[in-house]
Amino acid sequence: MRRKIVAGNWKMNKTATEAAALVADIRKAANDGNGPVEVVICPPFTDLKTAAEALKGSSIGLGAQNMHWKADGAYTGEISAAMLKDLGVKYVIIGHSERRQYFAETDETVNLKTKAAIAAGLVPIVCIGETLDERQGGKMEQVIVTQTKAGLAGVDMATVVLAYEPVWAIGTGLTATPAQAQEVHALIRKTLAEMFGADTAAKVRIQYGGSMKPDNAKELMSCPDIDGGLIGGAALKGDSFAGIVSAGA
Repeated sequence: MRRKIVAGNWKMNKTATEAAALVADIRKAANDGNGPVEVVICPPFTDLKTAAEALKGSSIGLGAQNMHWKADGAYTGEISAAMLKDLGVKYVIIGHSERRQYFAETDETVNLKTKAAIAAGLVPIVCIGETLDERQGGKMEQVIVTQTKAGLAGVDMATVVLAYEPVWAIGTGLTATPAQAQEVHALIRKTLAEMFGADTAAKVRIQYGGSMKPDNAKELMSCPDIDGGLIGGAALKGDSFAGIVSAGA
């Protein structure tokens, strides 16, 4: 039985001062993460220290939104796994669609970052997903399989969490139905089985990252291969985030 995991990706939102208030709201609304669903928040780098302090005594995990694969060096503006660990970070999002779209993230860098995260003892949340052009062009399966195989080649999957992001359904006015989401999650799990074996594939948790909200979360997480959510906008308010967490219980 895979434990559901709901992670809030705050993206480039909230100052450190605002983060403390939001963490307090989330702790109260989500019962400090003391439930059947694993709860994670992923604030911006500048908020991590504040969030770590604000989370003390709770069961809510702290995640980052990105990291570099090198341990140190002349990489201006980048953050290493050791820097994250030192702040109390346990999870890290890797290969988010916005990183791919705006910052030239590739399947190769996703693979390097995932291996580095695991080596450092972090839990990587690895993102996969197709664009609107790719879906309309009939390339969904090709893109999903390629990203999965290339991004996870040679990876120890024991702690990896995956997140399917239908990029075409984020901010476009289009909506992925639970059936469409389940279809891709099943494809990802099938690909994992081909790469790592059926037992490993059955254990890997795959989140859904396509505009999950309190009113559609239960239906989505009831699908057999959807094991939680990677939440964007709805993670910026304690009550809406907690509503999604409750839907996974």
